[in-house]
Amino acid sequence: MIMSKLLRYGRRQLHTIVSRDIIKPYSPTPPHLKTYNLSLLDQCSPNSYMPIVVFYPSSNIYPSSIDKTLDLKKSLSQTLTQYYPFAGRLKQYHPTYVDCNDHGVEFIEACNDSSMSDFLQQSHHEDFDQLIPNDLIWFDPNLEGDKDENNITCPLAVQVNHFACGGVAVATSTSHKIGDGRSALNFINKWATVTTQSSSRDQQESSLINPHIIRHQARRNTNFLDILSRKSRVGCVTRSFSFTNQKLNDLKAKVTAMTLESGQPIMNPTRVEVLTWLLHKCAVAAATKTNLGTFKASDMTFPIDMRNVLVEKLHGTTLGNPLMMIHFPTSNQIELAPNTVIHKLRSMKIQLQSISNLEVLTSIIADMPFETALEMSRRIYESYVYTSLCRFPAYGIDFGWGKPVKLTIGGTVMNTTILLDTPNDDGIEAIVCLEKEDMKAFQNDPDLVAFC
Repeated sequence: MIMSKLLRYGRRQLHTIVSRDIIKPYSPTPPHLKTYNLSLLDQCSPNSYMPIVVFYPSSNIYPSSIDKTLDLKKSLSQTLTQYYPFAGRLKQYHPTYVDCNDHGVEFIEACNDSSMSDFLQQSHHEDFDQLIPNDLIWFDPNLEGDKDENNITCPLAVQVNHFACGGVAVATSTSHKIGDGRSALNFINKWATVTTQSSSRDQQESSLINPHIIRHQARRNTNFLDILSRKSRVGCVTRSFSFTNQKLNDLKAKVTAMTLESGQPIMNPTRVEVLTWLLHKCAVAAATKTNLGTFKASDMTFPIDMRNVLVEKLHGTTLGNPLMMIHFPTSNQIELAPNTVIHKLRSMKIQLQSISNLEVLTSIIADMPFETALEMSRRIYESYVYTSLCRFPAYGIDFGWGKPVKLTIGGTVMNTTILLDTPNDDGIEAIVCLEKEDMKAFQNDPDLVAFC
C-alpha cells in the first residue's frame, strides 16, 4: 500500500491507496473504430495530463462506500463504451493515433482518515495532489526518464477518495493529447449522468452530453518540439484566490473608469477580462519586486476554445483540442494598462471569429513554418498563461449524491492561472501558480487584496 502523510495543525492525516482495478468498456469497440487518429491540433498539444477533482459531501444514498464504488465502476464501464479512445493506448512520445483496444482504465480507490471539511480547510493546494491517480499531475513523471519511442500509456486514470465523514472526492487525469479541459469536464459530466441513470433505472440517453467524436484523417507525425511539456513545477507554489461577483462588479467599475480616463474606453468589460488583467498586473508587479525593482517584461497567452467561435460551430461535447492561442507582450507599463490588455484580447478574439471551420483552423497550423511554430512555442513557454473554464456547468456534475461542494484542478504549472466558477456561481476562483518568491509578493499585493 502507498501512504502519504500530511501534517496539519499538529494532527497526522493518512491517505491510503486501498485497491486498484482495471475497468474496460461495457461493450467492445467496433472494428471500424479501433483506430482513433489524432488531429494536428491534438498532436501539437502538450504531452501532459489534466487532473480534475470533484468533492461531494456525505449522503445516505448508499449503505456503504463499497456499494458506491461498485456503481461507479459499472457506470464508468458504460461511459467508456462511448468514450472508447479513453480506454485505449497511445505512445508516450509523439503519438499520432490511439489504439482503441479496450484495455481499459485504472480505477484506484483510496481512503483519508480526516473529514472532507477538515481536509479542505486545512490543506494547501499541493495537498490535493495525493487525490490524483498515479501522480499524473499535468506531466507524467515517467516522461522525465529516458525516452523510449515504444512506450505506451493510457489516456485516462481515475481515483475515488473516501473521507472519514462519508464524503468522496472523484478525481480523473486525462491526456491532453486526446482532449482539452472541456473534453475532460464533458467526460466527468457524462460519467456522472450514467451513474445517476443507472441508480434510478432511468436509461434515457441525452444527446446533449454524449461525446461528439470526429473521425480525423491519418496524419504523419508533426515532430513539433514539445516545449510546453517542459514547463516546470519545481520551485513554484500554487494558491487559490476567490473573487465574489460583488467584488468583480467593483473591479469592472474601476476598469471602466480607468479606461475612460485614458481616452480609450472599454465598455462592458467581462468578469474574466478584468480579473485576468488584475492577476497579470499583480504577477508582473511581484516579479518586478523580486527582480530588484526592475520592470519584468512579460507575455500573456490565452488558450481559446474554438467550439463556439468558428463560423461553423462545433458541438459542445466535441472531443479533442480545437484550441487557438492568443498571445501578446506586456513589455512596459503602457502595455500593462487595462485598456491595452483588454483591447488586444478582444481584437484578437474577433479575428478568430473569421475562421470558418475546423478544417481551416487545422490548416493554419499545418501551413505554419516550423521556425514560426518553434518561436511561438518558445514565447508561450516563457509567458504567463491564463485559461478560463468559467460558465461550464461544473457544479451541476451530479453522480446522484447531490451537487459537488468543490471542483478544482490538481497542481498546476509555473506562471499558469486557471479560472473556475465558485460553487454557487457567486464569483470566480483563480488557481495561480508562480515562483515561490513571486507568490509571497503577489498574495500581499494591495490591489489584489482589495478585490479578493
